[in-house]
Amino acid sequence: MYFNKSNSFYHGIMFHHFHDDNIHTKGQGSISEDDFYKIIQFIGRKNILDADIFFDKHKKNKLKKNEVCITFDDALKCQIDIALPVLEELKIKSFFFVNTSIFEENPDALEIYRYFRNNYFNSIDDFYINFYKVLNKDLSGFFRLNEKKIYDTKIKFPFYSTEDVKFRLVRDNFITKTDYDKIIISVMDEKKFKPREVHSILFFSKEDLKNLHKLGHLIGLHSHNHPTLLEKLSYKEQKNEYEKCLSIISKILDISKNDIKYMSHPCGSYNDNTLRILEDLDIELGFKQIMKLEKGMKSINNSHFEIAREDHSNILRRIS
Repeated sequence: MYFNKSNSFYHGIMFHHFHDDNIHTKGQGSISEDDFYKIIQFIGRKNILDADIFFDKHKKNKLKKNEVCITFDDALKCQIDIALPVLEELKIKSFFFVNTSIFEENPDALEIYRYFRNNYFNSIDDFYINFYKVLNKDLSGFFRLNEKKIYDTKIKFPFYSTEDVKFRLVRDNFITKTDYDKIIISVMDEKKFKPREVHSILFFSKEDLKNLHKLGHLIGLHSHNHPTLLEKLSYKEQKNEYEKCLSIISKILDISKNDIKYMSHPCGSYNDNTLRILEDLDIELGFKQIMKLEKGMKSINNSHFEIAREDHSNILRRIS
């Protein structure tokens, strides 16, 4: 059974990457169509609410402890090609949270970098070796100072390896985004990788978004540029991220901005400024990234902008 003492409260199930035997290659954290079926079966179809019903019941404070919804982050094409047919077959309507820079000339590079490191190296550890070689810094002191943070992050996100946590710590806290981009671009040049060539197999098209909306799935905000630490941005910068995201989605779907009432926090990163901005934008439901009670919270689903989500990898680990 899916529900137990540690997850007996309403929440979302969080999905990102999928792989197949065609264009979507297997990578760190990706799952297959069969895995997706198994997860749904393990949770129990009867426990999974359509997104609009979950939203409506949440507004009316009528969600039951054994009710969940399915959510997708990052507007990834593999979700359209692999997950959507399963959803339609099982008649499940889900939330799709979209970072809108993908609809512009230069999308945020987070997913492009992920594709690169998963497809141009023998392993993720091989990529890390190359990255640190180009960085050429002694990180021993930095890691020593952040031992507790590394430990806490590993507990918070058990699907990350220790090396995954260290890499993200370096990326987000040791170097600037500009320096990070320079390092990755230099490694991509060395491997003769051309980012533009993979845009169409990585990201939603505008037509994909329109089709999801037409099918009855709910489209929500996930910021514009998908910053990995949105909480580090100023109030003005955060506001711009969400206002731009809201504006682009509403234009593509040809709907009022007031019709978009849901979001998820990119990389689970937010602060009090974020919550004020979402309130001002009349957003009514927001999802975080974990199933744990964090410092300062009074409950797991601490507010209507902090609804817990379980990562699919944790569920798959329980199944196997």
